[in-house]
Amino acid sequence: MMLASERHQLILSLVREHGAVRLTELVERLGVTAVTVRRDVTELADRGLLTRVHGGVTLTRPRGGHPEPGRAASVFGPAAPGALVGMVAPSVEYYWPTVVQGAQSTVATAGGRLVLRASSYDAAEDRRQITKLLERGVQTLLVAPATSGRGALDLLRWLGSLSVPVVLVERVPPPELPTLALDAATTAHALGAGLAVRHLVSLGHRGVGLVASRSSPHSPAVRTGWRETIASLGLDAATALDLDVPAYGSAGWAREYDALLERCRRAGVRALLVHADREAIGLIERARDGGIAVPGELAVVSYDDEVAAASDPPLTAVCPQKHRLGAVAAELALARLADTTERPVHRLQLWPTLVVRESCGSAAETAPR
Repeated sequence: MMLASERHQLILSLVREHGAVRLTELVERLGVTAVTVRRDVTELADRGLLTRVHGGVTLTRPRGGHPEPGRAASVFGPAAPGALVGMVAPSVEYYWPTVVQGAQSTVATAGGRLVLRASSYDAAEDRRQITKLLERGVQTLLVAPATSGRGALDLLRWLGSLSVPVVLVERVPPPELPTLALDAATTAHALGAGLAVRHLVSLGHRGVGLVASRSSPHSPAVRTGWRETIASLGLDAATALDLDVPAYGSAGWAREYDALLERCRRAGVRALLVHADREAIGLIERARDGGIAVPGELAVVSYDDEVAAASDPPLTAVCPQKHRLGAVAAELALARLADTTERPVHRLQLWPTLVVRESCGSAAETAPR
């Protein structure tokens, strides 16, 4: 009689082969009762490895793609019209322009104006830029401040004391300030990492490594999601390599990427989650130069989806909903500005989506041999 783990592997194999399988077929193929099959598929569905449909199961197909520009009706209350909104972003490159565009669209739709200043992941510079905006007369603030390092706690305490509403963007107060009453709009980066791992497992991989950029503030959350998903799915610990790399194009990057690929080869790692796109593109470049086929010998999922579609091959990627994040943050700020009643703190978290492209291949191409 088959063990539960063996039944689960056979069910996943059948679903990967046929796309969808009826429960009655599984009962016949497995030679067990319908109750056992329902219990097995429920467990697999709960783990995110397949999707229950009426009378059967299918592969999980996360919905992906970028949101259309524009503004949905706010669920947070009426927006203050004609407001001057200040925004301080830690960068105006890579991840942040789309977030800013989302906020700008929402503010403009409400008849207001967004005034942007860029900082540099530094608490002192954050405070200087915010002070300039306050002197400019902004009525509410969207801020992505430093939350660690020198001066970060004092900066956050100061933000909590301001007379204008403040909404944190892609930031929440650290554990040292558990009751800091600031609204926040964030992305569920840990959940996004889990989506990537589950997709690779659905293709047959039993080990998934992580490659994270040393420079990204989102790497800790991505690492947490990867680690928790690896544990929850019971994946092979020996192939769960946790690696970090310098930014693509920085001094010595090619040598370090080559060493990483060699380490993966020795450990038998054939699937990687890479944060972020530029590092994933650099890794594929070095793999190709080293004779490693992607996706044939190595499956790669990128995290961020900024330029993943332009990779060769196009990268399957986790896509944080950056435009919508900026829009939601602006909606929160405008609603709080308009609401003169006692209003509870709002902490909103958006789920990323998974955009499936070519860098993972099919189950037959990428499953471990």
